[in-house]
Amino acid sequence: MTGATADPEAPWDGAGEAGSPALTLDGFSGPLDHLLALARAQRVDMSRISVAALVDQLDAALRQAPATMSLGQKGDWVVMAAWLVQLRARRLLPADASAQQDAAADVDQLRGRLVALDDIQALAGWLERRPQLGRDVFARGQPELFGVSIKAGPAIDVIEFLWASLALFDDEPQADTATAYRPVRFDLYTVAEARARILRRLADVPGGAPLEQLLPDPDILLEPARRSPLRRRSAWSSTFVASLELARQGAVVLEQAGDFEVIHVAGV
Repeated sequence: MTGATADPEAPWDGAGEAGSPALTLDGFSGPLDHLLALARAQRVDMSRISVAALVDQLDAALRQAPATMSLGQKGDWVVMAAWLVQLRARRLLPADASAQQDAAADVDQLRGRLVALDDIQALAGWLERRPQLGRDVFARGQPELFGVSIKAGPAIDVIEFLWASLALFDDEPQADTATAYRPVRFDLYTVAEARARILRRLADVPGGAPLEQLLPDPDILLEPARRSPLRRRSAWSSTFVASLELARQGAVVLEQAGDFEVIHVAGV
């Protein structure tokens, strides 16, 4: 620690790092992380610290820790206590540099294993909460089976059932098949009529004409009794289809200046 000096024997009234447990030892009273910071800075006499009391109080804190506390946080407490034991051992039995490095490596390895164990337990808990096949969910829509039913159901002879069904129609009158269904026939302007009109019009106009001028005249070509919106619409579609068919056969040429422009039909 740097800055103003602090009395290591004075009680610590602040919160420890990550909620470290409070200890009451000979020569110190406060959180575990604060004791470790003082010991590393040689601000507390480690020879007066009882290892047995340190272990007992740490064991009691671990037992009283809430269930929501992670294993990694508890591992941090154990690692800090291990550092304190190592620092006290240095004061009593000075060790060489290689031994100190090995001890530090062992402490880091222990902490890494505890953190890995915490991750494994979290993963196991997540897998346990997942829906289990055959218990919570069932493949191919199979229902959950609570038991095996041994109750016998009524046996049905399919052949006898069919014969009994046919017997119900023996006395029924025969169905009337004389009247056949015929769909309603609409009076439409056919493609053949449109094709013939296009060829007649192009014979009179060698330079061609717009497609709309090749439509049948509603006042002359169509009979008054057959004038209907459906027939007029069919005249448009039949004329267009007939022009495409004539162009495919090579009898006419279709030209259009651009999108949605007038289609010009000319003879070959």
